[in-house]
Amino acid sequence: MQILRFPRYIHALLAAITLLAVGQPLFAADPKPVLLYSRYFNAKGETRYLPDGTYSDVLKRLGETYEVRVHDEPLNADTLQDVAVVLIANPSDKAVGANPAPPHCTGADVTELSTFVKNGGGLIVMENQENHNLEVDDFNALAKAFGMRFESRYTDAKKLVLPSDAPIIGGLRWAYYTGNSIVLNPAQSAKPFLVVKNDLRQKPEKGPRDEPGVLLAAATLGKGHFVAVTDSGWISNDALSGKGIADVAIKEQDNWEIFRRLVKWAAGH
Repeated sequence: MQILRFPRYIHALLAAITLLAVGQPLFAADPKPVLLYSRYFNAKGETRYLPDGTYSDVLKRLGETYEVRVHDEPLNADTLQDVAVVLIANPSDKAVGANPAPPHCTGADVTELSTFVKNGGGLIVMENQENHNLEVDDFNALAKAFGMRFESRYTDAKKLVLPSDAPIIGGLRWAYYTGNSIVLNPAQSAKPFLVVKNDLRQKPEKGPRDEPGVLLAAATLGKGHFVAVTDSGWISNDALSGKGIADVAIKEQDNWEIFRRLVKWAAGH
């Protein structure tokens, strides 16, 4: 009996035909990078920026590119093991109702998150305006590791048309819905840099506060990237849709594209 011997490429072709016949993909898709929306620093019972509430739209959009996870577990080597980008929004100061007090940022947290970034992770932190149960002082220990400090100087909601040469997000329109300020320490090893400076020529939609200074900054530490933003409401459902927040609606804006680019940069893509 004569045994037929086929070239290797014929065997590969036959195997591919077999996979197609049974409905199996020829090549396994690359896994999506993981984006973790961490609620660790948010108080139990805090309803601002819930993943199934005012942040549901932005997380859904992110899900097209990233595997989106949400949890309130401590941020350490185990929980960050396969994470590409961490998002922290509006860290809480006080307990809500009868719930326990939220954890404030500690030295151990700074070490874990700094190590995560040095090893190639991305970290995006977002502060806010006053009266939002916002913790600033302890959280500044984390900002300091990246050459930054949040200050309680506020700018009211405004549309900022960004200069074309702004890093990462140049030329876009940012609907900014009120927040505090950032002070940079350029001598720090993370080499923080300005992304958005408040343009005093562009006036707030409503409200008198319009502080000079930095509203959005970034830094590079080791192999990873850090982003600091002074507003958490700008990626909420109502902000992205143009409906607005409270009595201010900024309809012509590029908030989703701004956030998409910041996440992509933080992830190192």
